[in-house]
Amino acid sequence: MLRGSMVALITPMMEDGRIDEAALEALVEFHLQHQTDAIVAMGTTGESATLTHKEHRHVVKRVVDLVKGKIPVIAGTGSNNTVEALALTEAAKEDGADACLLVTPYYNKPTQQGLYQHYKFIAEKVAIPQVLYNVPSRTGCDLLPETTARLADIDNIVAIKEATGDLERVKETLARCGDRLDVFSGDDATAMEMILMGGKGNISVTANVAPQAMHDLCKAALAGDRDTATTINNQLLGLHQKLFLEANPIPVKWALHYMGYGSKGIRLPLTEFSEKYHNELLAAMKMAGINR
Repeated sequence: MLRGSMVALITPMMEDGRIDEAALEALVEFHLQHQTDAIVAMGTTGESATLTHKEHRHVVKRVVDLVKGKIPVIAGTGSNNTVEALALTEAAKEDGADACLLVTPYYNKPTQQGLYQHYKFIAEKVAIPQVLYNVPSRTGCDLLPETTARLADIDNIVAIKEATGDLERVKETLARCGDRLDVFSGDDATAMEMILMGGKGNISVTANVAPQAMHDLCKAALAGDRDTATTINNQLLGLHQKLFLEANPIPVKWALHYMGYGSKGIRLPLTEFSEKYHNELLAAMKMAGINR
């Protein structure tokens, strides 16, 4: 069910921080038209950390309603509070999400056993496909391959989003549990190589602004067509880099505003994309064939 280019969707906002409903609808349609393979609502790129629980649930449900079953919707439901993550996961299932993405508990620095018990508890309580999400650069917590392999034995834990950008880590994870658990990239710059190694897709920031190209890249890589995948990836390399000139999703929200999808709204403590970087990102967009 979950394969290919899965966009880590932004949450468009007005200048005053309110959710921009019209822009959200337009973005979902943009992805449906350009063959995005799945939408992740309320992940890191969706500013899940600064939305209230009510808003979080609203965005997930709205995306589900807009997609109308055409592609899978994955709801970000992770938290460093296990009970809170459980509640968000239950709500996502109730609201029609096809799967959930659960980031490792940040800040509290759990042990590997703590991580195992956290994910096991939620998986056993909510019968919905669940995707582990490892991004130690943000969380200060690293889900190790041996723990991932233990979790792969739980039926509804179906995949891991590995966002370390470490291909040796991916190789180890694939060796330990690739026949029991799908591995997705969470790092656009190394996604092509990960898929060619045996990964099943990419949860992508770049796909926000270049959905068709990311779909085509993932499709080629899944087919083992390195030449085609490399040609596309070379056009996107600038985006993979420049969309992280400041903390995600600051640059990508600005890029989508430039493309006509919503205002420049973003919530504190994040701030608007610094003007000194505009030309660098615009050059990368031009290289990728993106215009207003």
